[in-house]
Order: sequence, then C-alpha cells, then structure tokens
Amino acid sequence: MPSDWSPAEKKIARCVFDAALHRELAEVMQAFKSRAAKATEPDDMWSTQEFLTKARNSIDKKYDYRYSQLEFVFGRLLREGRISEGELAGLSEDKMQNIIHISTL
Repeated sequence: MPSDWSPAEKKIARCVFDAALHRELAEVMQAFKSRAAKATEPDDMWSTQEFLTKARNSIDKKYDYRYSQLEFVFGRLLREGRISEGELAGLSEDKMQNIIHISTL
C-alpha cells in the first residue's frame, strides 16, 4: 500500500505530522499540569506518573515518521480527529484514498 513520496509531499507530511504531534503533546501537558495541581497525596504522584507513562507509550507507538508508515499514521490521526483531510491537501490521489480508507478501519 505505501508508495514513494515526492519532495513536496514530504514537506506536507512533515508539517502535518509535527503539528498533530505538537497538539497531542500540548493536550498531555495540560492534563499533566491539571493533575499535578490537584495532587494532595503521595498516591496522586504515582497516578500522575502512570498517566504520563501511558501517554508517552501511546504517542511513541502512534507517531512513526517512516515513509512506509505515514499513510497508516495519517489514517489513524484522521480517524481520531487529530488531523483533517484539508491538512493533507497536496498529497497524491492514491495516498489520499489509502489514508481515507485506513481512517475507516
């Protein structure tokens, strides 16, 4: 399914990937700050640590910037509402069809 990426597509992909990652990291940071501010007991620290560990593992698995994986990554991000089809404008028709198909799985 994955195909070659033109230089222009690589630029688009990098921008979309970085923006989505930045937005998700900002959400995790906000949740972390909220949890930390509400912490009153030692157990609150450990639950915050557990939250961060789960978030990091999820992000590390999700955001894979290998060209062979980007259509799958973008499909998942599209399904999760983390990116829009409009952000992917400029990718080939084949890539867009693959990404949209993956987003429906």
